[in-house]
Amino acid sequence: MRIFLGRYDRARIALFALSAALLLSPLQAQAKWPDKPVKIVLPFGAGGVADVTSRILADRLEKKLGQRFLIENMPGPGGINAARAVTTAAPDGYTLGLVTNATAISVASFKSLPFDPVKDFAMISGLGQFNLLFAVDVNSKYKTLADFIADAKANPGKLNIGSIVVGSTQDLGAELFKSTADVNVQIVTFKNSPDVVVSLLRNDLQMLVDFPPALKGQIAAGKLRVLASTGPAREPDMPNVPTVAEAGIKGYVVTSWNGVFAPKGTPKEVIDTMGKAMHELLATPEMKEQFAKVGAQAHANSPDELMSLLKADITKWNGVIDKAGIPRK
Repeated sequence: MRIFLGRYDRARIALFALSAALLLSPLQAQAKWPDKPVKIVLPFGAGGVADVTSRILADRLEKKLGQRFLIENMPGPGGINAARAVTTAAPDGYTLGLVTNATAISVASFKSLPFDPVKDFAMISGLGQFNLLFAVDVNSKYKTLADFIADAKANPGKLNIGSIVVGSTQDLGAELFKSTADVNVQIVTFKNSPDVVVSLLRNDLQMLVDFPPALKGQIAAGKLRVLASTGPAREPDMPNVPTVAEAGIKGYVVTSWNGVFAPKGTPKEVIDTMGKAMHELLATPEMKEQFAKVGAQAHANSPDELMSLLKADITKWNGVIDKAGIPRK
């Protein structure tokens, strides 16, 4: 038996098929990303502030976007291995990376790198920021940062500031302080934060500079006195501690930060979806509280703002490295 359709019937069927396709296409577009696990590559080992905050984010993203977000630690000099793993990956949104102020320091510290973050990174959003602390032994005669500066000027070359690893944020933060405050002090670097604290308590150092998590235990035990923090505003959990700028060194700001990026060429839909999710999550009281426990502040921003931050830090640390005479690798 054959059924013959008239012109009117064929037109109705065609119109129905077109309407169905139009209804399905937004659903298909929404389901494009993510539809499998997403990897975020970190240029650091496990346990640090960047690692902990990234894992907090990954856990919340899984719940929000319905796919696993896996953290892969890939430490190495200059963050080169981690950056290459991301920039050489398919730009499909399933391999993302962590960009940090250390990325800017690497650009400033190395003669050349096998990647250019300004050209090869598609920025998504900031994740968090955290500041350095200047601290002394609780029994030190220095009650304020101004006291230390006055003594350094009265005794040029005789005072020591401790930090970790030449070229680290801590080391360059100390170098920037030295030049901005115009003091003749010695900056002594150590392999790790505990060694710096021990040396300070032995009075081999007169002051140290490090991140809050590395000093938290000694501060809580009443062994260290914090003189100043390096951010643009006071630490939320240390409201009585002035910033370095408030302590008299105008223009001094050192903020460590991190954010998430994708390989260049990643679809705008992926960037927008991930960025929107990060903004919403990082604004929640729960995330802010979790970050504060490790001395960080949850902080989202736009791709353009994150790129501007990177560019500004590259320029800033280039100047510090030049002035300090630190050889480039």
